[in-house]
Amino acid sequence: MYAQLLASTVTRPRPMDILTERKDLLAAIKDELASLRFSIILVSRQEAAASENVERRNELRARLADLRYRYSERIDDIAMKFGIQSAMDAKEDVERNVFVPRNIGAPDTLREDIDPGI
Repeated sequence: MYAQLLASTVTRPRPMDILTERKDLLAAIKDELASLRFSIILVSRQEAAASENVERRNELRARLADLRYRYSERIDDIAMKFGIQSAMDAKEDVERNVFVPRNIGAPDTLREDIDPGI
């Protein structure tokens, strides 16, 4: 009996471990959200600059729609795993802090072989 009780307490995660894992998971999802936001900004700039090539512009619009969908899905994931307030806070934090400098994203500085998506 004592051995079973000891074994069950040893294998059970401690509350602090669970809290740390949740914080790490939220931070990882927030990092992915920030990457998506960064990609959205870059692809938006490319799409705006690709006015002379209709086919390229349509490709960029499709990529942009996909990135926005994935961004929205990530926010929904945060809401379902961590609560609505956490999702709203993460979205606000990412949108306030993620930016792309103006000199990055000009048509002559972006290479076609690099996919800004995740």
